[in-house]
Amino acid sequence: MTIEIRDNESLENALKRFKRELHQHGTLEAARRKQRYEKPSDRRRRMHAAAIRRARRAARRRGR
Repeated sequence: MTIEIRDNESLENALKRFKRELHQHGTLEAARRKQRYEKPSDRRRRMHAAAIRRARRAARRRGR
């Protein structure tokens, strides 16, 4: 993944764009997850909790 610094763009802005792109691609989250072994049951539990959070968030949006 590369970020090119545009003309008259500060390094801080380029770094902010880089961090945003890393977050959108999920690169940092994947790297943090793979630092240690995660048991399959723990992975299922984490994925299930994330699905519940997504469903609640969607329900709140529909309720508006």
